[in-house]
Amino acid sequence: MPTVLVVDDTLFMRVAISNMFSEWGYEVVGKAANGKEAVAMYRELQPDLVTMDVTMPVMTGIAAVKKIIPEFPNAKIIMVTALGQQKLIVEAIESGAKDFITKPFEPERLRAVADQLLGQNC
Repeated sequence: MPTVLVVDDTLFMRVAISNMFSEWGYEVVGKAANGKEAVAMYRELQPDLVTMDVTMPVMTGIAAVKKIIPEFPNAKIIMVTALGQQKLIVEAIESGAKDFITKPFEPERLRAVADQLLGQNC
């Protein structure tokens, strides 16, 4: 069962994304409310996949990616962004994030990206 770390500063999004992954047979091993928590949890849990919000307090998702990737170059991080943040997405991908989805998103889109990154059958 693939493991997932869900990172978003909004409780509603953490719960919604976690529930989606649980329904799809993934194990949600952690939930973080900011990039600083995400880096610490990634180091501890080393999940198969991370969903990372871009804009968060304390430490942004991009800053977290820049801390995780040098230590764990094979980390599979999906950025979750609001419309109009294309420049930030480019920076995140250049920093090592593997893909992105734009809020609001259809659950099927997130599942397709996650399954593709992990080599699962869609």
